[in-house]
Amino acid sequence: MRIIIAGAGEVGSHLAKILTRENHDIILLDEDSKRLHHIAETYDLMSVEGSATSIKDLVKCGVKKADLFIAVTPNESVNTTACMLAAKLGAKKTLARINNYEYLLAENKEFFKNLGVQSLIYPEMLAAKEIVKSLKTSWQRINISFENDALVLVGIKVRNNAPIINQQFQTGFLDHARFRVVAMKRKTETIIPTGTDKILDGDIVYFITKNENLEFLREQTGKEDRPIKDILVMGGSRIGVKAIQYLPDKINAKILEINHDRCLNIADKTKGHLIICGDGRDLELLKEEGISDTDAFVAVTGNSETNILACLAAKRFGVIKTIAEIENLDYIPLAQSLDIGTIINKKLIAANHIHQLTLDDSVLNIRSLHSSDAQIIEFEVQPKSKICKGRIRDHKIPSGVNFGGYIREGKGFICSGDTTFNTGDKVIVFCFVSDIPKIESFFN
Repeated sequence: MRIIIAGAGEVGSHLAKILTRENHDIILLDEDSKRLHHIAETYDLMSVEGSATSIKDLVKCGVKKADLFIAVTPNESVNTTACMLAAKLGAKKTLARINNYEYLLAENKEFFKNLGVQSLIYPEMLAAKEIVKSLKTSWQRINISFENDALVLVGIKVRNNAPIINQQFQTGFLDHARFRVVAMKRKTETIIPTGTDKILDGDIVYFITKNENLEFLREQTGKEDRPIKDILVMGGSRIGVKAIQYLPDKINAKILEINHDRCLNIADKTKGHLIICGDGRDLELLKEEGISDTDAFVAVTGNSETNILACLAAKRFGVIKTIAEIENLDYIPLAQSLDIGTIINKKLIAANHIHQLTLDDSVLNIRSLHSSDAQIIEFEVQPKSKICKGRIRDHKIPSGVNFGGYIREGKGFICSGDTTFNTGDKVIVFCFVSDIPKIESFFN
């Protein structure tokens, strides 16, 4: 597939990193020659210095033969204009990064399609929804639902009080149909478990399970269940405001915002919740606002360092659940090692959603794990899919691939080596980015 990415920022460069591993023909367009030079040295792609809204530069990129044109510069107007031009010049599909929720309304989507902007992505909105999902429970770091909770992927940091600690997989201790371990994160290493592996203290472990087995999973991972009713949000950013708007009625929120004008601006958008004008880094203020009685602390200021430090302070006060927006990708491994519960990076979330446009029709959903090149992919089994021929164990599945579970007629099941699939089944697969083309061949 020939893909042009306009914008070599963190979204564009992360996309380039993913897509070059899948052997796509990538052209990266940006006005910053230094940024392009750095990326071109690192990845196998073509870089073009120029403007996303210049017809001459778009033609130089070969837009007439582009299968997909992606505009992810920081400027919304540039992105939409670039997509309009690219569509008129011959690009088959276009996608623009935006920061205006109004554009996503159903009546406006058709308007943009007629202009040549076929897809729109609003990273702040996606990040806000991720925050709300992570507030479902206090003991899970990640909770990704498939097919209305027929199956869920849960990420949990396991401590030495868990029954599953130090149990080798080949002993059979974890051989049951209640959950399946699809991957583990140990410091900076992502592990797809084999028989000789075992879960160690401090591992972040990813499970596929059904809702009915979540209580059993909680017990096996040694976690305490504490309902989340009161949260403290530090930062009145667009992500913070959107997250509060998406909160269920059972959760009460306090918003700490240092800027007085912004406090006035967000008051009408977050009715029913308390706005406090103050500095969330002020420990005395946090005490006054009852942080010790808070169930979750969410730091979404525009500064990654501030968000990390604020979450660490919240942990000192006894807050069980912490969520930090961390836009500096280099800080994500550090934040995980410091035991910050959930990490939000809107650029990675946006890149994941865009990545899906480049995959086969058999791919229904794709997600990545933070600070890892690992992906969670939902495939739909096609009538002539190779995976239908025999059990999972009968196929030569790449070593970097793990089948987690599948959904058949709305019901979820956990995979084993003896599992067979039927046409229409939706299968949850964990794999490394480099293995995506290999595993796609089993489903398309």
